[in-house]
Amino acid sequence: MTGTIERVAVIDGCRTPFLRSGTGYRSLMGWEIGRYAVKGLMAKTGVSAREINHVIMGCVATDIRTTNVAREIALGAGLPESIPAHTCTVACISANMAVTNGADLIATGYADAVIAGGVETFSDPDIKVSKKYREFILDMTMFKRPKTLAGKIKLLRRMKLMDFIVPEKPALGEYSTGLIMGENADRLARRLGITRREQDEFAELSHQRAVSAWKKGVFDREVAPVVLPGQAAAITIDNGPREETRAENIGKLKGAFDRKYGTVTAANSSFLTDGASAVLLMRESRARELGLKPKAYIKSFAYSGQNVLEELLLGPVFSMVPALKKAGLSFSDLGVLEIHEAFSAQMLAVMKCIGSKEFARDKFDLPDRIGEVDPDRLNLYGGSLSIGHPFGATGGRLITTCCNRMIDEGKQFGLVAGCAAGAIGSAIILENAA
Repeated sequence: MTGTIERVAVIDGCRTPFLRSGTGYRSLMGWEIGRYAVKGLMAKTGVSAREINHVIMGCVATDIRTTNVAREIALGAGLPESIPAHTCTVACISANMAVTNGADLIATGYADAVIAGGVETFSDPDIKVSKKYREFILDMTMFKRPKTLAGKIKLLRRMKLMDFIVPEKPALGEYSTGLIMGENADRLARRLGITRREQDEFAELSHQRAVSAWKKGVFDREVAPVVLPGQAAAITIDNGPREETRAENIGKLKGAFDRKYGTVTAANSSFLTDGASAVLLMRESRARELGLKPKAYIKSFAYSGQNVLEELLLGPVFSMVPALKKAGLSFSDLGVLEIHEAFSAQMLAVMKCIGSKEFARDKFDLPDRIGEVDPDRLNLYGGSLSIGHPFGATGGRLITTCCNRMIDEGKQFGLVAGCAAGAIGSAIILENAA
């Protein structure tokens, strides 16, 4: 470790429009989407590329052709090739980790300025051929490499027709439990008594808030237009928020994971999304030298690991408690809350746990509940249920929105939190720099 610890400033953030997978970004690779966010950030801040010391991007479903997608994004955005870059993955909180990794580089003196964020695309994910077909290809080309026709035929005879035709089905389930995250959300809803109506009403609120935010121009300062080659019109807005989303309408849908008894549906769950985000972090003194006005400072952060079966989606609660302790704050000090919405059931469960005396006592040995969630402080402009959730990029969106809300609303502290596969939680506390 070198140098002295300084405050880490969030100068600004930027993202692409978030689009439902299979729509506007379908022809793009992840690095191509990511470069739009980085280029937008550089244009927005006016900072010279020579000031950047490192690029860190989160990504979950990395294309095997671009395993260090952060490097490809940096080069694609026109940053100098002398700037190192690396990619990190912690499922849905990958961008959160990218930002705090960047903050660590700055706080310990290894960097003055870091671009951190993330990218995801599920429009063209890597899909594996069958395991037997993979073994056949590797034996033919790398391992056994038969020289004679007879040797090749011998390998071929081990194969069945279906081995060539049927690929492995892409899986988004928990490796350790075998459960899809939506199945876990159904279990959580049943355990905590969260009703279908409550879930649908939360989904309605998320969509209505996002639609309203776009109408008011709230996201214009956060979203960089994307102009694709050969297309005359730029992509300027998210295509996830739906004004017609009402609890009465979506209440007719069947469960998406438990068709008979489930209350978690496609409408009260986040959807597969393509998009990218980028945040500029800087050493406080260097920002002053450059005449930049930070939007916020990173006050503290914490990560947590929970029981994969019972607490998979409760990461925001488990991580916010140590983050608050590190910051010397209480939950009531947080004027702005931006929490990742994986499912309505997950959000309602998090809110219940924050307000539960029993939960606080049993999990943290606290004398009273963590706090009480004011709905008017939480995800005021919608969230992942409506805006979308590109796994690797969501944290960058949350941080950017949190910073802007703290300034707009005159709040001193804000919380960005999320849950991730593997039962990992993230909490970042930001302090208004205005």
